[in-house]
Amino acid sequence: MSLKVRSMLVLVIGTVLGLTVSIGSSMLAQRAAPVAVDDRDRPVEDEYLAVLAEAIQRVRREYVDQVDDRTLVENAIKGMLDGLDQHSRYLDAEQYEDIRIATTGNYSGVGLDVGLRNGRVTVLAPHAGAPAARAGILAGDVVVSVDGVPVDEEDLQAAVSLMRGEPGTEVRLGVSRGPSEELVSYSLTRAAIHVNTVQTEYLAGGYGYIRLSQFSESTLEELAAAANALTGVSERELAGVVLDLRNNPGGVLQAAIGVADAFLEDGLIVRGNGRIRQSRFEQYARPGGAFESVPLVVLINAASASGSEIVAGALKDHGRARLIGERSYGKGSVQSVVPLGEGSALKLTTAHYLTPSGVTINGRGIEPDVVVEFGADPGDQYRGPGSEVEIADDLQLSRALASLGYEAIALSQAQ
Repeated sequence: MSLKVRSMLVLVIGTVLGLTVSIGSSMLAQRAAPVAVDDRDRPVEDEYLAVLAEAIQRVRREYVDQVDDRTLVENAIKGMLDGLDQHSRYLDAEQYEDIRIATTGNYSGVGLDVGLRNGRVTVLAPHAGAPAARAGILAGDVVVSVDGVPVDEEDLQAAVSLMRGEPGTEVRLGVSRGPSEELVSYSLTRAAIHVNTVQTEYLAGGYGYIRLSQFSESTLEELAAAANALTGVSERELAGVVLDLRNNPGGVLQAAIGVADAFLEDGLIVRGNGRIRQSRFEQYARPGGAFESVPLVVLINAASASGSEIVAGALKDHGRARLIGERSYGKGSVQSVVPLGEGSALKLTTAHYLTPSGVTINGRGIEPDVVVEFGADPGDQYRGPGSEVEIADDLQLSRALASLGYEAIALSQAQ
């Protein structure tokens, strides 16, 4: 099939994982008003609304501190959603904007992919050509301050938000580098950033490596470019590909389906089951995928969730790939983002999805065919060209390449 997005359900896959916060953790979708089925459009009983109104009025009058009406209503909505499941939640305007960023992969900032490593806000990778990379910030640097304000190591998202801002504005980053923890200060000018979700590398001998950091609107175009790059370098058909889905928290449903389709000739990819019409669906692969005949190994770990599990589950159920690594996270639900007034929104669970064999992975995850525990800091994984970690030092990747017959690197650690 073509790697362009097909016309299909505009649903999303959210996630509670947030260890990598380059662009956010849940995806955007606006959907039509729900179709009237059963009693879903029936007004809430007046007696229940009266109880809610009374509770709000009591807090307004009697709480020790004055609270404005907007805060009271927002807190009421948050409480309602918190009682549903761990993935449904209220989004204020800033959080809603973060979701838009996650969907498109476009934002304004300095261009750093950061995560928590050993309890510190650590640069996993600077984005090529972005202000941070041009200034000389390196993978492994620890961000200790933003504009002179110490980074709260318990609030990674706050650190990310501080680094973002309007294009052309200045921001100062203080970083700690190397074993000596030398302190280095950088003055950067924020710019428009596009985050590539696909990193690829040709490993010689006809083998390729593809890493998907998450699924965004641009993922399928990037995967198509990766296919052209790999086949263009190789003088013959590819002998094998490793698809690295480790630490991939999910993303846009259409992108995840398209990625699975690129590796499948036919067959069911995923089935959705929900109450509204849009959430009941089946999606199938079509012939013509860029990698549908290439020998394939897929890497997963405990931080592979949602869209990653859709791809891994489909490829495993069809016998298309061997899965190597650790049991995946186990998130088998789909979230839609429903806009509300004043820039806010609901992120609401609207469906559960099943793998082609009819298995739900919610709370269970997907078990790899070959279990290889990483046995070290998950941040110490190969991340594609320019990674501070060598392929031979990544135990799971080494085992995956060995299973494909690739012997150009030292594989003693994979025994």
